[in-house]
Amino acid sequence: MKRRQSGMLMHISSLYGDYSIGNFGKPAFEFIDFLKDVGFSVWQVLPFTVTDSYNSPYKSYSAFGGNPFFVDPETLFAQGLLTRAELDGARQKTPYAAEYDRLHAERFALLAKASARVKDRAEIDAFLASHPHIDSFCRFMTLRAQNGEAPWQAWTTQEIMDVETLQTWQFIQYAFFTQWAKVKAYANGKGIRIIGDLPFYVSDDSCDVWEDPGLFDIGPDGRPTSVAGVPPDYFAADGQLWGNPLYNWEAMAKDDYAWWRARMDHALTLFDGVRIDHFRAVEAYWAVDAAETTARNGQWRKGPGMALVNAIKKGHEDKLIIAEDLGDITDEVRALVEESGFPGMRVFQFAFLDDGDSLHLPHNHIPNCICYSGTHDNNTLFGFLWESDEAVRRRALDYCGFPGGDWGGATPLLLRAVFASPAKLAIIPVQDFLMYGSDTRINTPGVAEGNWRYRITKEQLLRADLPYFRALHRIYKR
Repeated sequence: MKRRQSGMLMHISSLYGDYSIGNFGKPAFEFIDFLKDVGFSVWQVLPFTVTDSYNSPYKSYSAFGGNPFFVDPETLFAQGLLTRAELDGARQKTPYAAEYDRLHAERFALLAKASARVKDRAEIDAFLASHPHIDSFCRFMTLRAQNGEAPWQAWTTQEIMDVETLQTWQFIQYAFFTQWAKVKAYANGKGIRIIGDLPFYVSDDSCDVWEDPGLFDIGPDGRPTSVAGVPPDYFAADGQLWGNPLYNWEAMAKDDYAWWRARMDHALTLFDGVRIDHFRAVEAYWAVDAAETTARNGQWRKGPGMALVNAIKKGHEDKLIIAEDLGDITDEVRALVEESGFPGMRVFQFAFLDDGDSLHLPHNHIPNCICYSGTHDNNTLFGFLWESDEAVRRRALDYCGFPGGDWGGATPLLLRAVFASPAKLAIIPVQDFLMYGSDTRINTPGVAEGNWRYRITKEQLLRADLPYFRALHRIYKR
């Protein structure tokens, strides 16, 4: 990255559109045009993986498979695979939130109808032959359906009997990746780079663990013996017990981390760069006995360090790889991030949690870092101001030179400080771009219900203060 740039963080699910959730259809192309018009040159998204029962993409059934809900029904209609009545029947009831209950109940059946109308599956077969992890994922999801959605540890058979479901999953994955490839090509043609997000862990009920349990900390019963999480921190007093199985790093090292290398190759085909979530676990990770009910009683274990970093960098030296170095960060983690060469993260909101000279304060940023006003795990900037205690709020207002009065109008000044950062790349969530409050927050860590539903409308985007952001790009040379 040779020049100063800015980006917007918005997941595909939050895009506007007519089909219960954002997808790879026309609004995605319109959003790219919008970014370019306002001056942004980066679009950051969240994981594309199939979500869990709480709609989170961070505990997926596969590190490789794509979310069926992102497949655009209008594209399938244009290809003659859906009827007008079927398309109209899929239209949403509300534009303001992702309709997950309806999607889970109806969308797979709709995509199955499209799959059944494919006359020549040669291109699908060729795609699967060149993407073996995705082919395995299709088999995994079919077997889950055959076994009544039971986790793989409880399956009674691993023989595929439901060919129709298998073909539907194969069609979905082909449609997902071919539709996305067109979105990415369009973005790159407009000078917009897309940054993806790589969850560090996978689910114990995942294709990845099913395919090769020896790569994970799994007991003889196929269940994790210890699981992932983080100790108590700013986000959660009891820590966060994620429940993902831990990696068997010794086993992974034997083939030079081939699974991780395949994962990075896949991600950097989909995106121009990636953020590695929970990068601090590469240095040391929090391990909690699987019987625990909170993350309080865990222990730090040594991670693979530079051995993994060197393996995943091979062939991707020219790509942007961001190290999410947040949380309980030690000197050892900081040293690993520096040695890796990956830019770390600075989160503007964290700068004011105490009265120290925080590295998250923009005047302490280095060029080789990414400055965020907030992440998907943070409140919005306006919500942060509203919900913080007076001391935190006063530090933030003083820093941005707020002249006094109703501090509800301070968000533009806070964003100006983010754009002024020495960081070569500054990223703001779409909610901060719109200067919205905490009711638009997409995720609250440690809270299972009510997350991942936030969506924008086209009208909201167009009502934003576009001249102000164009001016910020001009003034701060982004």
